[in-house]
Amino acid sequence: MSRASRHQERAALRRSGPLMWLGHVGVWFYVVLLIAPLYYLVISSFKSNTDVLAKPFSPFVQIIWSNYAEAWSRAGLGQSLLSSAYITIGAEILSLVLAIPAAFALARAKGRVGAWVERVFSLGFLLPGFACLVPTVMLSISMGLFHTREFMIIYMPATAMPLSVILLTQAMRAIPHDLEESAMLDGASSWKVLVNVFLPLTVPTVTVVGILNFLAFWNEYFFSLVIIGPDQALRTAQVAVPALSSQNASHFGILAAGVIITLIPVYLVYTVFADKMEGAMLAGALKG
Repeated sequence: MSRASRHQERAALRRSGPLMWLGHVGVWFYVVLLIAPLYYLVISSFKSNTDVLAKPFSPFVQIIWSNYAEAWSRAGLGQSLLSSAYITIGAEILSLVLAIPAAFALARAKGRVGAWVERVFSLGFLLPGFACLVPTVMLSISMGLFHTREFMIIYMPATAMPLSVILLTQAMRAIPHDLEESAMLDGASSWKVLVNVFLPLTVPTVTVVGILNFLAFWNEYFFSLVIIGPDQALRTAQVAVPALSSQNASHFGILAAGVIITLIPVYLVYTVFADKMEGAMLAGALKG
């Protein structure tokens, strides 16, 4: 038997050996850990309090569809979802408008200044969010935007800039310089190079950044609670849902239904852009 044949035989044994089976078991165990909380949340949203406590994981109970109507009306989720969408979309657009040109400039920079600016963006990862609460509140008051949604649209892109700029900068650096030089020789300005060359080639990374920012903006709770305040006409969905717990402390089914309603937009967004996000992850793995 040749050396290549022996090597192939050993590789086949490794693929079918106990380590391979252990890996499959570990993967499926992790999948169960991810699915179990979602399953519990979904079935609880159709149950009464008695069934939630007595039969927490059993789906064979009386289905109560009115939990969703109760959650929608008592928490005012219609207006709250609109507020969340307004803040999230506005912050998403602003963050991409700021991050894409910044990443383009850093990707083209070759001197020490560009390296130091990139390090400054990286320092943003070291700042805990709660440490910025008091200065942020004082800033919103001085700008006359305290208890407004518009200040959250301005503030949240600042929290997303470090990760957005770093990811986009690395993606733009992977683009061959020949493409940029060819566009410049054809008379393209820097703006056209960004729009026509860099941006189309970094669409997967832009999609990843957009999804990550969407999740962060949509799920933001603490700053929205403090800065926007308790006004039901302005509060976000994440602030409105806990109100179900305080108003109806024992209605676990209604609370679960409210959580499910706030998860639907996140699921829809991920479903639409999942292919591009997975393609970006796969491209990064292949380059590595």
